[in-house]
Amino acid sequence: SLYRFSLKKAEEVWFLNEDDREVFLTNEILKKRRTRVINGEGVNTRLFRPAKKETSKFKFLFIGRMLWDKGIGEYVGASRILKKKYPNVEFEALGSLGSANPSAISREKMDEWESEGIINYLGETHRVIPYLSNTSCVVLPSYREGISRVLLEASSMEKPIVATNVTGCRDIVEDGISGYLCEVRNVESLASAMEKVILLPKEQLEEMGKKGREIVLSKFDEKIIMQEYKNKLNEIFLNEYD
Repeated sequence: SLYRFSLKKAEEVWFLNEDDREVFLTNEILKKRRTRVINGEGVNTRLFRPAKKETSKFKFLFIGRMLWDKGIGEYVGASRILKKKYPNVEFEALGSLGSANPSAISREKMDEWESEGIINYLGETHRVIPYLSNTSCVVLPSYREGISRVLLEASSMEKPIVATNVTGCRDIVEDGISGYLCEVRNVESLASAMEKVILLPKEQLEEMGKKGREIVLSKFDEKIIMQEYKNKLNEIFLNEYD
C-alpha cells in the first residue's frame, strides 16, 4: 500500500534487477510501461582494474557485512570442509562486524571461528582494492542482493566468483564462464563450487577472471549507467520545453 501511494505520480520507476520489477508488476503496483531495469549503480572499471596478485598462496575472500543473511555461516562451513582437504588454502573475511542488525554475528563467534583455524578475519576497510588484488577468488553466498557491488568490483578486477544462484548475484556471474553459482543456504553446494575453483589450472582461472571483466565492461561499466541517466534527463528536458 505504501509503495502504491508513494509511486502513484512517479513518471518512471527504475529497478536494479528483473526479479524485483516482476514483484511490482505481479502485485499490480506499477504498469510495465512505467518501469525500467538498469544494471545497478555501475562500477568504475578504470579504478577497479586487473592487478598482479602479490602472493602465490591460493586465497578465498568473503567481502560484506558479517551477517548470517550474507551467507557468512555457509562460507565458514564450506571453508571448514575444504580446509581438511586443502590445508594450504586460506579463507579470509573482510567487512563490518557486530552491527545492530538482528542478523549480525558477534565478535565472540568470529573469535571462535578464528581460533578454530578456519577463517582469517581482516577487519573493516573503505579501501577494498588491495584486498581484492591479493585474493584468488571472491565468494558471496548471500541469500539475496539488489545488484552486488562487491561482485561487480571483483569481476572488474578479473577475479573469479563463487556466489549463490539468487537475485543480484546470478545477474552478474555466468555459471562456469566467469565463476560458479551454488545453491543458497547449502554448505555442501558452496564447498563443491569453491573446490572447482581450487582445481582449475592457472590458465583457466585467469580466463575465468577475464570473462568476468568482459561482462562488467559490456553491461555494468559506470559510463553505461551514467548514460542511462543522461538520456532520461534529456528526455524529460525535451518534453518539458517541447
